Amino acid sequence: MSIKTNIQAIALRKAYDYIDRDIKNNLPKLMEFWDKIIPTGILDSQLSTIRNVISQPDGNWHKYILSLWGDIDEGIRRSIFENLVINSSLKWGDLSDELQEKHNCNIPWAVLMDPTSACNLQCTGCWAAEYGNKLNMTYEELDSIIRQANRLGTYFFLFSGGEPLVRKTDILRLCKAHPDCQFTAFTNGTLIDEDFVDELFLVKNLIPAISVEGFESDTDFRRGNGTFKKVETAMSLLKSKRVPFGISCCYTSKNCEIIGSEEYFDQMIDWGAKFCWFFTYMPVGNSAVPELMVSAEQRSFMYEQVRKFRETKPIFTLDFWNDAEYPGGCIAGGRRYLHINANGDIEPCAFIHYSDSNIRQKALLEALQSPLFMSYRRRQPFNENHLRPCPLLDNPEALEEMVETSGAHSTDLESPENVHNLAAKCKMQADNWAAEADKLWKCTDKFNMCSSCSAK
Repeated sequence: MSIKTNIQAIALRKAYDYIDRDIKNNLPKLMEFWDKIIPTGILDSQLSTIRNVISQPDGNWHKYILSLWGDIDEGIRRSIFENLVINSSLKWGDLSDELQEKHNCNIPWAVLMDPTSACNLQCTGCWAAEYGNKLNMTYEELDSIIRQANRLGTYFFLFSGGEPLVRKTDILRLCKAHPDCQFTAFTNGTLIDEDFVDELFLVKNLIPAISVEGFESDTDFRRGNGTFKKVETAMSLLKSKRVPFGISCCYTSKNCEIIGSEEYFDQMIDWGAKFCWFFTYMPVGNSAVPELMVSAEQRSFMYEQVRKFRETKPIFTLDFWNDAEYPGGCIAGGRRYLHINANGDIEPCAFIHYSDSNIRQKALLEALQSPLFMSYRRRQPFNENHLRPCPLLDNPEALEEMVETSGAHSTDLESPENVHNLAAKCKMQADNWAAEADKLWKCTDKFNMCSSCSAK
């Protein structure tokens, strides 16, 4: 790390130690402490945000920070701080610009990978349901991906599938082998039992993100009868052992109003979730159900609700599409992350099933320099309106062009999907959303909507 980054890391660790000694009494005094030890020009923007949070003891984010100390095991909390704040953020931020210039390609902050295509559920509209236990990456391949990414400054890894916990033994082994990395697993939650929670408590660097589609009827509609009860049991186990977890929500045309309701936000907090990642349904795969795609009005509803509750509910939320204004557009193609499927195909995004590289034939860096990934790099952002970030959902012609010019192929081994057919499924929704998104974009001051909008 550079001298400046080392100073930042030291300052952050000292601040963490200070509030860790007595969170309730020392958090309000943090800025006074920090002003004494941090030189001017170091962490200025971060300090401004923190100062705003701790100056409002009755505020939402102040309550959220206290909950991290009240609800999470001390050792796990320390591990997350070191791996996510110091390694995944400071180290990556220190190296990424230098390496992007050196290699002339994107350098990902995170890598999403699928240990297996196998899943114990058959969810409606999910492409993974097609494959079964046909595709797997070996432990050695997964380990190699992590080591290659570490050399690029990447220390944050996410597992998806299939159901990644079908491979829970190998995942735990990877966590133990890489204690300086932060891991998250997108899981349906049904394979989380007491023994596994005890293992999570020991490894400390794996956080489950449990898929829940709403309340019982909505979740069981997509995931099968009895799933919701199993998921609630898993969350109760995690909460009781002080192991942090989050929720992954796919909002569809059928459950959008439930997912975006205050009742549901309150329920997630009651379950003990510390974060929620929102995704919208994508009609990926020849067997997809386009009717589950949200309307422009429903997507706008989620945009407004997430921002409203972000200011009033003590849970950290991210909306994969609607929050694209913060990173300045699409984060795929290695700009912030990429996806490697269970066949080893290196894809720009979990929702873009096209590739021109495979980890078994190319190094990770070579894939980032491949024609498909370089097409992403040249074209990002795909729209000046960052509320229309996606090259498929919002700008389908962009994906068509990139796949064709790069020579990328469909990675769906069961039923390869023509990119033009896929784009056609998104065209009407993209046009409808364009009008709504342009209206929102014009009347936003970047982070807050103006008084003429419905979300106030």
